[in-house]
Amino acid sequence: MDIHGHTAPGFDAVTEVFGRNFKEHEETGAAFAAYRDGELVVDLWAGTSDPDSGSPYTADTLQLVFSGAKGLTAACVLLLVERGLLDLDTPAAHYWPEFATAGKAGITVAEIMSHQARLPGIQVPFSEAEFLAPRHMAGLLAAQAPSDDPRAEFMYHALTYGWLAGELIHRVDGRSVGALFADEFAGPLGLDVWLGLPDAEHHRAATTLAGPGVLAPPPDDDPLRVLTRNPLAAPDAPALWNGAAFRRAEVPAVGAHVTARSMARFYACLARGGELDGVRVLKEATVELGRRELRCGTEPLWGSPMAYGAGFELQTELGLFGPAPDAFGHAGAWGSRHGAWPGSRVGFSYAMNQTRAVWPDRRPLDLLAALHDALN
Repeated sequence: MDIHGHTAPGFDAVTEVFGRNFKEHEETGAAFAAYRDGELVVDLWAGTSDPDSGSPYTADTLQLVFSGAKGLTAACVLLLVERGLLDLDTPAAHYWPEFATAGKAGITVAEIMSHQARLPGIQVPFSEAEFLAPRHMAGLLAAQAPSDDPRAEFMYHALTYGWLAGELIHRVDGRSVGALFADEFAGPLGLDVWLGLPDAEHHRAATTLAGPGVLAPPPDDDPLRVLTRNPLAAPDAPALWNGAAFRRAEVPAVGAHVTARSMARFYACLARGGELDGVRVLKEATVELGRRELRCGTEPLWGSPMAYGAGFELQTELGLFGPAPDAFGHAGAWGSRHGAWPGSRVGFSYAMNQTRAVWPDRRPLDLLAALHDALN
């Protein structure tokens, strides 16, 4: 396997681990990038973006990173907080009056951003076309009562997080999440990061593959598992992931297509308090607000620790974001990992097209351990 790209002096071990992911962990196509204090110190890619055609995975391959999108959406909400258009402690219905329906009048913006809204799934059936229409899905949530199951009080809102946050953004700013991120973050920082991939860029998108354990069987009769059924894990889901309609849709919780280099640059900016190369996208106090812990506990369906700030996933004893205790960011389902280590002023991103539902997934964990060792 030919490894492409480069590492700064002292980071050779990261290249070795990246290559080992292909030899020992059956990686198909992947990229890993990291910035330290604004300098790109790791920029690696290898493998194939589409096994059927044999197309190579390149520096410019765009990878679907599923919930890696949540960190982008969080940054958009925080920007509007900074501008005084949203307040974390204010009920969401203040900005979105229809949301007050069915006992939701007191649910705050902070509770939405930290997975405490008790709306972890959609109660009514929906079509694929509806799933790809964020404002329609937000309307379904506005009409829905919060779950009265006590487990839902702090439970991962895998899909609904994005529709809720996206509607708040639209109500106070007028733009969609994808448009706001493009205008305020991707453009100024020069990021190849998309929430809603233009048709002209679809040829660069990797084919995302379903690995072991990813396509789940139908949920059991637990009503909370039924409520949180995820069409992205259905038996025919890969056709959805890799379809043009999904790529162009703005699904703000799970629909981002990125290069690892650009995602690492985004988090490198946050690791430096919201400024990179003379471009400031957030105030330092806003970044700190976003990573301040709002809730931690055990995710009731996974049975594993979970901690959240205002949209950003925080480090727990699982060490999802490597050895750094101050890490924040967001993992993507089935493998990808994106985040910041503020103490080291590091931003990183691991993106791959071979998904797998295994724990521990050594691919990102070994890369982040090697990165951390290289810094120390």
